[in-house]
Amino acid sequence: MIAPGLALLARFVGHLFAYSLIGTTSWRLLSLCGISISSWWLLAGLIASLPLRITFKILARNYEAAALGARPMHVLQGGTFGNIDLMLKLVEAKRTGYPGDLLTKIVTAVGNCFNCRIMFDDLLFTCEPHHIKAILATDFESFVKGDRFKAQMLSVLGTGVFNSDAHMWKFHRSITRPFFTHDRISHINIFDRHAECTINQIKSRLRAGYPVDFQDAISRFTIDSATEFLFGKCVHSLSAGLVYPYNAAPVGNSVGKSDDADDFARAFARAQYMASVRVRRSWLWPLFELWGDGTVEPMKVVNAYVEPFLQDAIEKAKAASLHGENTPESSDEDTLLDHLVRLTTDPVVLKDAILNIMIAGRDTTAGTLTFVVYLLSTNPNVLARLREEIMTKIGPRNRPTYEAIRDMKYLRAVINETLRLFPAVPFNVRQSVKATTLSSPDPSEKPYYVPANTQITYSVLIMHRRKDLWGPDADEFDPDRFLDHRLHTYLTPKPFIFLPFNAGPRICLGQQFAYSEMSFMLIRLLQQFDTIRLAPDAHAPNTLPPPTWATSTCRKATEKIFPKLHLTMYAHGGLWVRMTEADNGIV
Repeated sequence: MIAPGLALLARFVGHLFAYSLIGTTSWRLLSLCGISISSWWLLAGLIASLPLRITFKILARNYEAAALGARPMHVLQGGTFGNIDLMLKLVEAKRTGYPGDLLTKIVTAVGNCFNCRIMFDDLLFTCEPHHIKAILATDFESFVKGDRFKAQMLSVLGTGVFNSDAHMWKFHRSITRPFFTHDRISHINIFDRHAECTINQIKSRLRAGYPVDFQDAISRFTIDSATEFLFGKCVHSLSAGLVYPYNAAPVGNSVGKSDDADDFARAFARAQYMASVRVRRSWLWPLFELWGDGTVEPMKVVNAYVEPFLQDAIEKAKAASLHGENTPESSDEDTLLDHLVRLTTDPVVLKDAILNIMIAGRDTTAGTLTFVVYLLSTNPNVLARLREEIMTKIGPRNRPTYEAIRDMKYLRAVINETLRLFPAVPFNVRQSVKATTLSSPDPSEKPYYVPANTQITYSVLIMHRRKDLWGPDADEFDPDRFLDHRLHTYLTPKPFIFLPFNAGPRICLGQQFAYSEMSFMLIRLLQQFDTIRLAPDAHAPNTLPPPTWATSTCRKATEKIFPKLHLTMYAHGGLWVRMTEADNGIV
């Protein structure tokens, strides 16, 4: 397969050849008509036509904006040709900075929506709730994932539900929706088995005197749960043992060892990171992968891990069909793959569907639970109150039921407040189908113009932390904002200011599944532990917030861990904690 960068250069050379051919042909025709033009003048004219073409494009768009009764968004002015410096700053900020920090500074300086215009290509940004509402819901048909985004994500997500439009999107959504339409007892059984194993591993490590990387433990819980839920075959990543701190020697013969599940998780995270960086590099992204696709090697590991499960399911389905066996009716014991192979045995479709759901079912859940425990560790009063609700409504040992989970208002508030501050997918992208407008926050002003075929990035992370939308304490962790007068002051009148699971026709199908899994694990965890403390001494060098963050005027100043993101959010270097086992008075 040709490298993305070489493919882009080949297209550029083709365009240049065509451009030169047109110029040369025009020069010869003029010569035949007796009009003599120096070849140097011709070359100068061809070179001058490029900025003229860009200028004409901008003027044409300004005219179209005026015809729509709209105004262009503010265009950022970088310090180099084509705003290349701005693109590099955005990429570097993603790699080394606090999530959304650079864009938040730009928002503070110029407003909540603007145009980055990288290499003369419009790249819009917004964190306005009414813009996001239009993009996701009220003007849904005018915005799609778009060809550029799909090209950037194709090598990782294929044409799955998160990376498709129109008929393909509807197909993927239709084949997965029935599986999430009701609560299944089998899911509770899966959660319970793997929660017990995870907590036992945590207890064992703590009793040995070591802190625990909760992010590692919960990632193993979610991958074991996800593989059993998706494939019906758990990979038992927890059997490899939890990782030790960087400065502690592993003990025993199974601790910290690598296995296929670990290799898969690392490779999938790497592939997602490479794909997410492509978005910030705009249409120039292939030039940064000039000699090879940066996702190929990690995706080889991912595919090698997933494909045997798919092949086994396909062979069973084909064997059943060959022997004339009727397709069994669906049941609560079915896995997602069981459900899907009744509808198709196309291995590409199945793989794309599974990988897309795995990101939703594993990465987002693990990230959110990591940040919940982080926030509980830094807010012991919230932890105590949450544990009190668990003891009152569930008890120290009883298994949670769906009905009991739905009745736990404070638990839901804790999860929601975590998702507000650390949404699993903090940035997302759409592309306009046609020239359209987005309303102005000030009704007396003209709406904003959105050209056709233009990418627009929206950030729920920045929107969720806006003080004008959530109040002066928006940077603080306070679950009560989802229970007290602030709920009716801020959220009830403007429900689109809180979008952890997207909205509109593309709203997350597994929203209730995610709430159930996170709630179940947190209940089981706090039945067993009553205090959680951070263990910064266990963090490897350069994985904690740098001292310069302390001078910030936003939440970054008080952060005790280093949040980062690829497609989803995670804690850089893990979340190392020490926990105290609860004395529930049970002998």
